[in-house]
Amino acid sequence: MQDPFKNQAPSLTAPASHGEAVTPSDTALLSTPTRALYVGQGGDVSVEMLGGETLIFRNLQGGVFYPLRVVKVLATGTTAADIVGLT
Repeated sequence: MQDPFKNQAPSLTAPASHGEAVTPSDTALLSTPTRALYVGQGGDVSVEMLGGETLIFRNLQGGVFYPLRVVKVLATGTTAADIVGLT
């Protein structure tokens, strides 16, 4: 399949081109910092942001994309499920 945009640099506002299922872990980094998280089943999501801050986003709704640049989704404090990291 031809990609007419292959020679253009992606921006943070462009659609994601890669994704990975996220298993929350207090130690493991994601393979790439995200441009967004998709939360399949709602709840709290504890993350380490690209800038180094650790935050808990409470009561996130399921079925929603959240524009977050994160390097880690922590097991401690995360109650949401079916999380996908998009890059």
